[in-house]
Amino acid sequence: MRIVFATAELAPVAAVGGLAQAAAGLTAELRRQGVEVDVVLPDYSGLELADEQVEPLVVPGWAGPVTMRTGVHAVAGPLRLVSAPNLRRAHPYLQPDGTGWPDNAERFMVFSAAIAAFVAARRPDVLHVNDWHTGAALAAVDPSLPTVLSLHNLAYQGTTDGSWLTRIGPRAVHYEWYGGTNPLSGAIALADAVVAVSPTYASEILTPEGGFGLDGALRDRWAAVSGILNGIDDMAWDPATDPALAAAYSAADSTDDRAAAKAGNRAVVAGRVGWEGDDGRPLAVMVTRLTDQKGVDLVAPLVPVLDDVPLRLVVLGTGDARLADHLRAAATAHPGSFAFVEAYDDAFAHLLFGAADIYLMPSRFEPCGLAQMQAMRYGALPVVTDVGGLHDTVVDADRQRNGTGFVAPAVTEAAVTAALFRAVRRLSNRRQREAMTKRAMRIDWSWRDPVRRYIALYQRLIASRAADPATFAVRGTAHPPSH
Repeated sequence: MRIVFATAELAPVAAVGGLAQAAAGLTAELRRQGVEVDVVLPDYSGLELADEQVEPLVVPGWAGPVTMRTGVHAVAGPLRLVSAPNLRRAHPYLQPDGTGWPDNAERFMVFSAAIAAFVAARRPDVLHVNDWHTGAALAAVDPSLPTVLSLHNLAYQGTTDGSWLTRIGPRAVHYEWYGGTNPLSGAIALADAVVAVSPTYASEILTPEGGFGLDGALRDRWAAVSGILNGIDDMAWDPATDPALAAAYSAADSTDDRAAAKAGNRAVVAGRVGWEGDDGRPLAVMVTRLTDQKGVDLVAPLVPVLDDVPLRLVVLGTGDARLADHLRAAATAHPGSFAFVEAYDDAFAHLLFGAADIYLMPSRFEPCGLAQMQAMRYGALPVVTDVGGLHDTVVDADRQRNGTGFVAPAVTEAAVTAALFRAVRRLSNRRQREAMTKRAMRIDWSWRDPVRRYIALYQRLIASRAADPATFAVRGTAHPPSH
């Protein structure tokens, strides 16, 4: 089976958010399970590849010239990098001042045209595209080719002006969006399978509250919509072997040995953030992009009650300057309870997981979420809101006997604070804490089962094409759904 997997991000080559981690984990496991995968990625930085070859791609005149560099990356493995004049940038999406590149729409339309050109030459069994950056490719691919669209975050759609409808391909009518062009709405209309990155998110996006304006388009395709929960790299996220930790540990260790290792990691964290040792309070951490989506705006208001919980909290992340200002002010006002590290620091993130008793994730919406799974792997019990992939991965310990964390029923300061109180109360019971910690650490969050589900989906699409090629040949020729 030959799959072309097109994505704007792939860890560690180009990593901004969860898309990069998901793309890397999924494609690596597909290869481990015997699938031939061509990973197609924009050439943002002139990355060095071993055994490199360069070939031109036959794209429309507005998109060219475009070439593809093929080779092997030391970590990511075989890659195909699309090179075009406006694709190479220091950051995939953002200028140095934090605003988006003004030509982002054009850049990813070029990338999508290159994907379509490569697919026409490669003729794979399935084309798998991800989010809006690759969605316009489906306007130009052969309708008989089975296609999969993964939705990692519906909030970002790449909507631009309507002039693109005359350029992107013969099925461009499906991309018309209130006089403009929406790469994601067209891809939703044309993909043979639309996969959200968790089962609950697959349900949420069919509603006006969770659909970001595309719920109608998704309901038109409801039979094609499903949810497959993302996995994590269980080798990179393993507290028994993680080189970023000051002290390693595992679920098999005794309670005392694991507690001692956690204490050693906490001591290093305390030194990093300027705390004088361990004052006996549990440690909560949050590693996140600074956005309202992640509930970061709820953090500063709850800092004054940390002494009452009692709890210490460290937040690591970058993003919205307004949120960063609020967190800095909270850290200045409560230096013994709260610390904010404004950085993207993967090694320190690992150390925080290894030091933490609690992982805080109060998202307003969360398509899947990876941090809560990573945290459980490290024995940090998640305190989350009841949305998307958090609903699918965290079992509230006060509601079910097999609990692995604590779920706030609403995205409010009061609900999140109450969940933190419940978590600290449970941590004070040594027997209950040990049972929860071991249960959480032993869950298999790897990509093995999700990839088996993707392979089964690919096989169904391939079989359907073989059984009834006419169905695929006419897809996209009917009038587009209304919006």
